[in-house]
Amino acid sequence: MNTFKPPLIKEMFPYLRVRNAEAALAYYQEVFGATLKMRLDEPGTGRIGHAELAMGPSVLMLSDEYPEHGIVGPQSIGGTSVSIHLHVDNADAVLARAVEKGGYLVRPATDFFYGERGGTVRDPFGHEWLVGHEIEQVSPEEMQRRYDAAMEQG
Repeated sequence: MNTFKPPLIKEMFPYLRVRNAEAALAYYQEVFGATLKMRLDEPGTGRIGHAELAMGPSVLMLSDEYPEHGIVGPQSIGGTSVSIHLHVDNADAVLARAVEKGGYLVRPATDFFYGERGGTVRDPFGHEWLVGHEIEQVSPEEMQRRYDAAMEQG
């Protein structure tokens, strides 16, 4: 008999580990319009132990690397397997700003079959951001039809 009861998840917060959290805070504020909610500075080291940025209705948490505790970011491990998807009002403008401030354009903005225009940028700290905006509402059934057609075309 299965007695597991799934938890009631109230919120989910991405938590980024970065080399140079001070610069990351500035980048996310300049590029994404994030607002600093709070930060905890480690006494005597200059490292940021924890910071929170408001980004629309979400909160992004981040800290400096703490390799002595196994807390490292993408630059230390040679990349990331995670991306964060931001829905914005103008993907092209946000991608351009991200690159202007030091990001690397991985994939330029394109119109996609699922009703979104978007692209991908890697920030200066190694994290990848999928940035998009809606161009049309597409039902799940139509999305599947378009996906099937796209896969047939290669």
